Amino acid sequence: MNWQSITFNWNQARAFLATAEEGSLSAAARALGMTQPTLGRQVSALEEELGVTLFERVGRALVLTDAGHQLLAHVRAMGEAASHFSLTATGQSQQASGHVAISATDIMSVMHLPQILRRLRDAAPGIRVTVVAQNEISDLLRREADIAIRHARPTEPDLFARKVGETTGHLYATTEYLQRAGWPQTPEELARCTFVGYDNHAEYVSIMAQNGLQISESNIQYASGHGPTAWGMIRAGLGIGPMSRDIAQLSPDMQIVLPELVIPIPVWLIAHRELHTAKRIRVVFDLLAEELAKLV
Repeated sequence: MNWQSITFNWNQARAFLATAEEGSLSAAARALGMTQPTLGRQVSALEEELGVTLFERVGRALVLTDAGHQLLAHVRAMGEAASHFSLTATGQSQQASGHVAISATDIMSVMHLPQILRRLRDAAPGIRVTVVAQNEISDLLRREADIAIRHARPTEPDLFARKVGETTGHLYATTEYLQRAGWPQTPEELARCTFVGYDNHAEYVSIMAQNGLQISESNIQYASGHGPTAWGMIRAGLGIGPMSRDIAQLSPDMQIVLPELVIPIPVWLIAHRELHTAKRIRVVFDLLAEELAKLV
C-alpha cells in the first residue's frame, strides 16, 4: 500500500459521509454531535485536500456533485469498515463500565425502562445508559444503538436475538367513556365508537382490519404519533385505543374492550453478535432479559 498517497483525514471523510447521508450540514452536525461550523470546515478541508467540489448548494439544500457521487460509495465502504472495526474492538472489552445505548419504543421507554434502569444502577453503577426512544427500528449494524427491544425477530445474520417472552395487545377504554358511548359487545359495534389513533390513519385502519375490526378513518377523532400521548388520551376517556397488556396493567382503571380480541406481541432482545461479547453489553442485555421476562 502506498501510504503517502492517503492524504486526507478520516474525520473529514466522516463529515462528508454524514452530510451526504443526512442531507444537510445541520442534520449531519447533530448526528455527529458537533457544531455546524466545525462540520462545514471539515467538509471544506476535504474538498481542498482532494482538489474537488463535493457539494453544491441548490436553494437551502446541499446536492452532491458528480465528483461527490463518485467518491460517496468509497467513503461509505470506509464508514462500514470503521463501524465494524469499532464493533470488534468494543466486543473485546471485559469491563462492566462504559456507555450502552438501548433502543425501545417510546411507550416502553417511558413506562418500563426507568424502573429497569434502577436495578441496573444498583447492579452495575459504572454503566452509563442512553435510551433511544423511537418507534422506528434502530440500525444496530450502524451503531444507532447497542441493544434493541423489538416486537419482531431480526433477519440480519450479524445480530444476536433472544425472545424474552410474549405479551398481548387489546383494545382499552375508560369506564367513563364506555358508560357514555355504550359498551360495544361485538366487533361490528365498534363502527359507532370514537378511536384514538396514531399519526398514520390509513395504516391504523388497515391493522385493525387485519384483526377483524372494520372501522374507518372517520372513527379516529384523536391521534398522536407519540405512544405515551396517545395512551394518555385513551386514559383521559377520549376514545378506544390499542395497548399491550403489560403497559395497560399499570393503569388498573382501564377496561378491555372485546376481551376475545387478542393480538400476540412477541418481545425480542437484540444486540450485535460482537457487541454481545463485551461485558458491559452482556450485563445490560442479561438484566433486560430478566426484567422484561417478568413483565411479559
